[in-house]
Amino acid sequence: MRHDCSFEDIHDLFEEDQRHNFEGAPYDYAKTVNKGHGRVEIRQCWAISDPEYLAQIRDWERWHALKSLVMIVSERRIGEESEVQTRYFISSLDNNAEKILKAKRSHWGIENRLHWVLDIAFNEDHSRVRKENAPQNFAVIRHMALNLLKHEHTVKTGIKAKRLKCGWDTDYLLKVLAG
Repeated sequence: MRHDCSFEDIHDLFEEDQRHNFEGAPYDYAKTVNKGHGRVEIRQCWAISDPEYLAQIRDWERWHALKSLVMIVSERRIGEESEVQTRYFISSLDNNAEKILKAKRSHWGIENRLHWVLDIAFNEDHSRVRKENAPQNFAVIRHMALNLLKHEHTVKTGIKAKRLKCGWDTDYLLKVLAG
């Protein structure tokens, strides 16, 4: 299978410049440190928009909105334990590491809020569905149900109560499904 943009291309590009401490490379850099709930989270972002760098990515010109390559290193410290993850991205955002970190952080905030709603309304964390594609299929169904319930405004109550009402009241269920 051939990919337009290779993880290896981006990884190798950043790895080479890391070996030289990013010296002389035209990266934008930003760092955030968040403390709370007994942990410290440190995020570092390197972003580059230099055309010579972009041209090192396989088939880069096919990504019409490609403006930058990004590496984010996240470190989470809880007590003496430390976990570090490195992620690579292509981005349509301008070469602004601080803005990219904020966008990435905001994305996870949205994901976490969605997960919270799904867990409260559908008890998602306790799902025993594990076999083959079933977890992904049920996630899609839960998202569809959540969207239908959010768009039904005749009942002024929470998502969980609306879901339960669908189980008790066929007329209401049909109203929700009619969207």
